[in-house]
Amino acid sequence: MKDLGLTKKLFLVSFLIAVLCCTTVASTVWSAALSSQKTDGSPVKSLSVGESKFIELKQRVTKVEVVDPTVAGVMVLSPWKLYLTGKTPGSTRLIMKSGDNLISSIIAVEVSPNVALLKTKLHEMFPEEKDIRVTAATDNITLSGTVSSAAVLSQVLALAQSYAPVDKENKNNDNKPKVLNFLEVQGVHQVMLEVRVSEMSRSLMKRLGVNFNYISQNGTNLGISLLGALTSLPTQGWPGNPLTVSNTVNYITRFTRNGETWTAFIDAMKEDGLVKVLAEPTLITMSGKTANFIAGGEYPIPVPQNSGSGGTTITIDYKTYGVGLKFTPTVLSNGKINMQVAPEVSELDVSNAVTVSGYVVPALTTRRVATTIELGDGQSFAIAGLLREELREDVKKFPILGDIPILGTLFRSTYYQKNESELVIIVTPHLVKPLDMAKQTLPTDAFIEPNDFEFYLLGSTEGRGKKQTGSSLAPPSEGGMEGDFGYITP
Repeated sequence: MKDLGLTKKLFLVSFLIAVLCCTTVASTVWSAALSSQKTDGSPVKSLSVGESKFIELKQRVTKVEVVDPTVAGVMVLSPWKLYLTGKTPGSTRLIMKSGDNLISSIIAVEVSPNVALLKTKLHEMFPEEKDIRVTAATDNITLSGTVSSAAVLSQVLALAQSYAPVDKENKNNDNKPKVLNFLEVQGVHQVMLEVRVSEMSRSLMKRLGVNFNYISQNGTNLGISLLGALTSLPTQGWPGNPLTVSNTVNYITRFTRNGETWTAFIDAMKEDGLVKVLAEPTLITMSGKTANFIAGGEYPIPVPQNSGSGGTTITIDYKTYGVGLKFTPTVLSNGKINMQVAPEVSELDVSNAVTVSGYVVPALTTRRVATTIELGDGQSFAIAGLLREELREDVKKFPILGDIPILGTLFRSTYYQKNESELVIIVTPHLVKPLDMAKQTLPTDAFIEPNDFEFYLLGSTEGRGKKQTGSSLAPPSEGGMEGDFGYITP
């Protein structure tokens, strides 16, 4: 009996030792798994979407609840062990209750996007991009590091958005994925665009018109030719008052014989015109940004508006004209540049002007093109080539009389006009870096103000000798402002 009692005592001591050991181990696991805490003191458990983890507890629980079951799911394996699974990105809390249905402890659960799949996909699609770093939080995916080009950057962002959580705080409620982009693009991303607009226009115009009138000495006999509107009858009547003569008439002759007077009005003209347009605008902008340029002016346009009293008031609006340029470059890999280019050349056209509320508004002659091209650094491309030829002939004549050879010229009014134009627009992009101002020269650096002897006696508008800059700038280039000069260098 004594041996049996001793055996029971030894068994009891061994059981107590085992319980103490288990409690110590459980406490250690609990402390290691839930070492981080929120500001309110509750421990934090972090996992990604689709990831599962075991949680070993240091005290017995009888009931476990998840505040937001769409974020995480939990399974009770035993009163001392839980199985936690991440479902969707977000945060929630795990509430554990004891046998008397009282809350014994709370665990904060944070579920972040599973970026392991995103990293794998980035490595498969962009094996050369080794400097991309991906981190995740409960509500976003953060990209950092560097990429080789802007085209790769847009592709990486599009791929990351398919794995990113939806921005629930977005006011537009458009379910837009939240990706924080801290990626930087390597290389030069400033683009200088040189555009050369060249146009030659030639015109030829010939016209011939004849008007005449005949009146006898006593005024009983008369004849008038009004073809071509070189002359017209005055409002007071004729022949008591003189004729109204157009300003296009460039020759008038009169002769009298035996009391009879003949007057001839002749419009004979030949015009040759030649127009040269050359514009070379240059712009610099960053990759992906739009730059605008306009060299010209603005002309007023009257805009009638109804006033409150029932009348009409005239306000003035302005429209620009001249040489304009708008382009948006995107630097691609291997030094390629993708550009959306829209050059425009416009000028005032008074011949087609209209009158609005007593104001004469000129028309515009416009040459405009918009296209997308892809070039290498320094390559040129003609984005517009326009050959235009216009021919116009106009003959007004009296029936029968106007068809008589030679003599029929007196009864005809002829007009001939021919216009030819050729327009070429050449685009050249360059990848550029900032310049060292100390090594640059300006168009005014070579100008020297003339002294009194050079200006008054020699008639020179520039002085001779070398200019003293008095600064650390490089000496100006030889030559002056007279003759050909320029300062744009690719």
